[in-house]
Amino acid sequence: MAINVDTVYKTVLLILNKEQRGYMTPPEFNRIGTQVQLDIFEQYFEDLNQQLRVPQANVDYSDRQESLDEKISIFKTSGNASFNPTGTPSLFWSLPTTDIYQTEIVYNLLTPLTANQAYFYKIGNVKYQNTAVDTYPTNIQRLQPSEFVDIQKSDLTAPSKNYPVYLYENNRLFISPSTITGTPVTEKVTVDFLRKPKNIQWDFTADGVGGSYLFNNTATGSSVNFELSSTEQVSVITRILLYAGIVIRDPQIVQVAAQQIQQQEQNQKQ
Repeated sequence: MAINVDTVYKTVLLILNKEQRGYMTPPEFNRIGTQVQLDIFEQYFEDLNQQLRVPQANVDYSDRQESLDEKISIFKTSGNASFNPTGTPSLFWSLPTTDIYQTEIVYNLLTPLTANQAYFYKIGNVKYQNTAVDTYPTNIQRLQPSEFVDIQKSDLTAPSKNYPVYLYENNRLFISPSTITGTPVTEKVTVDFLRKPKNIQWDFTADGVGGSYLFNNTATGSSVNFELSSTEQVSVITRILLYAGIVIRDPQIVQVAAQQIQQQEQNQKQ
């Protein structure tokens, strides 16, 4: 379940204004909130890597590996790759431009995002299936460049449609055997991948009274909620306050927020 962007913004303003420490405008909040969400998202993978090294409690709701995977699963998606018959330096498949949820996937990090766009983050399983003859898809094995070349030199290990392999470079899939070309149309290559969280947006209109703002909710306006699990709401607010303290140059807010974040991280790793 997502975190309501309006709830977070109003909570941050309440804390900042309680002692008249400063104010955060909607554009500032949107930029900082987007950065905080990305910070938390990318920390998941470091935390998961650490948890894989330690024994887990075999108790419902207490397995930290499962908890982290559940948080990451919000961003798991898939889409169909497209074949490029005139590729350079050789024929290749392009990664999906739209996922199964109709989100447009952007690969150039310099491209500004709209509400229904998200940046690509990390590739997962790549699967091949000819839906006319195959009941289930076949996983395509990922190889490193030297392996990709060597495996095709032997008659015993040469890839086939039953045992295909691929090389992943520069957001391109070089698949072997080369007879996998998307022809006929029933032949498909599907890519499972992770996308980054969408940019949050507290959308508003000015009401003309004292320069205040009226929230345009996510149902009728252009606002975009935080996509993180609702369990992250405290962490989101705390981290935004940390950035806010830096913006308004209030060392006390920075210190309190930093201490709270440090305590949260220690609790998660114990």
